[in-house]
This record gives sequence, C-alpha cells and structure tokens, in this order.
Amino acid sequence: MEISDIRRENLRSLMKQHFEGKQARLADALGKSANYISRCLSTSMPASSRKNIGEDFARDIEQALGLDRYRLDKAGMAADVDGSNPTFRLSDIETWDDETPLDDDEVYVPFLQEVELAAGSGRFAIAQSDSSRLRFFKKDLRHNNVQFSNAKCVAVSGNSMLPVLRDGATVGVNVGKNSLGDIIDGDMYAINHNGQLRVKQVYRLPTGIRLRSFNRDEHPDEDYTFAQIQEQQLLIIGHVFWWAMYSR
Repeated sequence: MEISDIRRENLRSLMKQHFEGKQARLADALGKSANYISRCLSTSMPASSRKNIGEDFARDIEQALGLDRYRLDKAGMAADVDGSNPTFRLSDIETWDDETPLDDDEVYVPFLQEVELAAGSGRFAIAQSDSSRLRFFKKDLRHNNVQFSNAKCVAVSGNSMLPVLRDGATVGVNVGKNSLGDIIDGDMYAINHNGQLRVKQVYRLPTGIRLRSFNRDEHPDEDYTFAQIQEQQLLIIGHVFWWAMYSR
C-alpha cells in the first residue's frame, strides 16, 4: 500500500471515531473546505480528481489533531483509534497577559462595552474599550471570513440566552456584517438598542425584524417594525461568529 493510501485510510478512521464520520466537522478542525477533505478521502473518484495527502498536509493534520509526528504514516492506526486510542494527547496550556508580545499569527481583538454618556443621565452608548481585549489566531478569523479590523468582542449579560450563552459569556462579533440585508435568520447578532448592548437571534420579517432569546419562557420574542427600529435606535452591530464561557 502506498503512503498516500495509508494516510487516507488513517484519516478516514480518525474521522469516523472522533468526528462522527462527518467530513464537514473534520474539515472545520483542519481549516479546509469540505470539498477538499472529500477529495482527500475518496476512493471512488477518478485519480485526476482525488487529492493525495502530501508530506506537508500530513504533518499539518497531525499537529491540528494532536497526533505524534509521522503517526499518520503508520499502517494500522484504525486498530488504535477504535480501541484504546493512545494517539491523541492534550496540549499544554500556555499562559499570557497583556505584557506578552503577540506572535506573528495572532491579532488583538478589542471589546465593545456600554459607556454612560453623562453622569446621572441614564443614557448609554456603545464604545470600544481601551484596555479589554482578547487574542485570536489570524487563520481562525480568515477561516470565518472575518477581516481583522472587523473583529470585536462582547460580554453577554443576563440569562436571556441560556442555555447556549451564560451570563458573562464572551462572543466574537464580525462588525462587517451589520446591515439588515446581512441577516441570516436564526443566527446570533450583537445589537445596539438605544445604547444597550444585547446579543440575540435575529429574524427578518416583511415589516421589520424579530429578536429572539433562547430562554423564551422568561424572555418572549420582540418584534419591531421598520419605524420602531428607527424610533428606538436599534442597530445591528455585527454577526456572532464565535463564543466561549466557563461551565459554572
């Protein structure tokens, strides 16, 4: 069996065991398109259409999936994967703070926050924080079609988006997708609601938009006409492309 065939069979075994046999999930983990992975795994396509797993890609796969170097080249991985699975390992956690320099493949993403306009006025506006920020890999932003300058972070407040987002969860927002025409029904968006920072599912309606919470028992749907959108200064800040939170 040629080395490309060994790599193909090993990758198919990994996909079956750890990605529910779904090429899309494997492709996402490897930062490739589903079509690319399909060509790598196919045994039925004509040779001219198949994609061999070359040396560089094999090493990239091992690094992305936490495999020992050259493990993908060894025949018989299927037995390990389906059995005790000794091949996968956890990576060490690297600590960093604001003083740690950025690597070449990283970028800072700032937070957006509510800022009181004047003391005691009760009015707020959304502004970018001068100090709060997170690090993102450039490749992850590219993979999600987010320009570096359009990436922002937002902290979720309250219980309206439970169980998906807890109070204090952080979401990544693509402010380049902030028009009503950009809305994908059911996706999450960060919203500026007259100075209040909110994260909701958004739906387009013939007469306006609908904001939906996951916790609909306590937070029913909110429908706004186009006139109300203007009156209440309701603006789409951007599309949520990432989120994270502690499991407390």
